[in-house]
Amino acid sequence: MIAKIIKGSNFKGVVSYILDKEKGAKILVCDGLFADSKGTIAGSFEAQARMNSKVTKPVGHIALAFSKEDEHRLTDREMAGIALEYLKKMGITDTQFLIVRHFDKEHPHVHIAFNRIANDGRTISDRNERIRSTRICKELTRKYRLYFADSKEQVKRHRLKEPDKTKYELYSILKSEVARCGNWWQLMVNMEKQGVEVRFKYKGSSDEVQGVVFSKNGYSFSGSKIDRRFSYSKIDAALNANRHEERQRVMHNQVTEYLTPQPEPSGCNELYSGSIGLFMPDNTNPQADENHFEEQLKRRDKKKKQRKIRF
Repeated sequence: MIAKIIKGSNFKGVVSYILDKEKGAKILVCDGLFADSKGTIAGSFEAQARMNSKVTKPVGHIALAFSKEDEHRLTDREMAGIALEYLKKMGITDTQFLIVRHFDKEHPHVHIAFNRIANDGRTISDRNERIRSTRICKELTRKYRLYFADSKEQVKRHRLKEPDKTKYELYSILKSEVARCGNWWQLMVNMEKQGVEVRFKYKGSSDEVQGVVFSKNGYSFSGSKIDRRFSYSKIDAALNANRHEERQRVMHNQVTEYLTPQPEPSGCNELYSGSIGLFMPDNTNPQADENHFEEQLKRRDKKKKQRKIRF
């Protein structure tokens, strides 16, 4: 769930847009308005706005968009309830508002028109509204168990213009390469193959790296500007984690290969007498398991040496 907030001065314009029949407009909630027609709705908004002529932009317009994954569960009633709770948490109360659902896009969404002039003539505060809105959207998404979409994954990139087009292209490349590289050298080589230059930012005149910059198509962005996960420190941590995971995997494969019994000629089976104990440790004592494991390996190595010198 995300919200887009717009302020304006023309109630007729926003009402006409929200109630456009071509968008499949459906009124979910109407409060404090004469809803006989678009004209009476706009007139109601304008009459109350005149109570505080100092406010040049009394029109409030919010678009609440939900993920397509939630379409099957978002009934009109459910969407109206979420929209009302959003307004309350935003402090948009005791004023006129109109909540309308549209069906012109693939994802569920509603439009909210509200009067920034409250019923008592006061101005509804818009202080830090975007920060508050982002926080509230996340809260409601969790509360109603809605789909958490990566905003960057939902962007229609074919519509982007520069430099945003290159920025999102770098995002895709980094997302793929950081996940599979184990060090900076490997990452830089792979990025260069895709036309991306990597530069480091240093602290003063020292050799201490404090940032990284990625350049492509003539545009440059620091890692954190592309996405928070791509700051120098977070990329470095991810590469170290990849390297550690790869080492663990290689060691596991080597140990598994070493412990796998190899077929022997007939008559030599006694050399492996008791080797099944390697796969059946006593789980009641972890230290005993480790000692038993090492003892069995030594015993097996000793038997192998003995076998080599037989005539």
